[in-house]
Amino acid sequence: MRGLILEGGAMRGMFTCGALDVFMEQGIVFDGMIGVSAGAVFGCNYKSRQPGRALRYNKRYCADKRYCSFDSLLRTGDLYNAEFCYHTLPTELDVFDTAAFQENPMAFYVTCTDVTTGKPVYHRCDNGDGEDILWMRASASMPLVSQVVEIGAEKLLDGGIADSVPLDYMESLGYRGNVVILTQPLDYVKKPNNLVPLARMLLRKYPKMVEAMADRHLRYNQTTAAIRAKEQKGEVFVLRPPEALRIGSMEKKPEELERVYQIGRKTALDRLPALKTYLKEAVK
Repeated sequence: MRGLILEGGAMRGMFTCGALDVFMEQGIVFDGMIGVSAGAVFGCNYKSRQPGRALRYNKRYCADKRYCSFDSLLRTGDLYNAEFCYHTLPTELDVFDTAAFQENPMAFYVTCTDVTTGKPVYHRCDNGDGEDILWMRASASMPLVSQVVEIGAEKLLDGGIADSVPLDYMESLGYRGNVVILTQPLDYVKKPNNLVPLARMLLRKYPKMVEAMADRHLRYNQTTAAIRAKEQKGEVFVLRPPEALRIGSMEKKPEELERVYQIGRKTALDRLPALKTYLKEAVK
């Protein structure tokens, strides 16, 4: 089975959107996909077969206070306004194609972090309905600027804290011809999070979550090193930016979103022959 793994990274996810749109245009399909944070909320459009949608609504609303603003953070506890982003936008302003999502046989998983344990939680989204959207929201809910998302007995936040690039999980499900889309360049090394002291205060009810935040850079660097080793052996195919994307998580300039999106498109197009060869060999 061929799998697709999408790293998060807030608006660095526009790189991923560019690559995924090329995949859709080229008819490149996978048996399963997993998205983390922005990889989940933008990547769902790959399953619903809506090329251009993520770029379109981000460019249209990036400067809208209803979408992402400190005003929203102060009023609602969420930097990215949950009501606008996960209800108004996908149901009224730029409609998410739930029917197409359901009809696509590709399995789609999202990764979240359980705030009580600090461990990853993986959830398969089959319907694209309200509950699935809630799981996607949880995956993209960044600590300190988002409310904890409760789904049943689960208390969840950003999946990138516990498992930024869940290649191991996809392999555990039996996926072997895996493609990983990263949003950091090859030489990137994650540093310790300097907001951990603040997290110890604001998330004091969830000490395991704070521990996961404090250790995240170690797990991330180990994961990307392991992926690089597998890439060198031809065991995984990786798309990554050629250099740092230099875009903020609250980017307000549509032209900057377009710039990063176009880098994703160019990277995918440049690597397209090699990607097709890899995928052809992977199904043998």
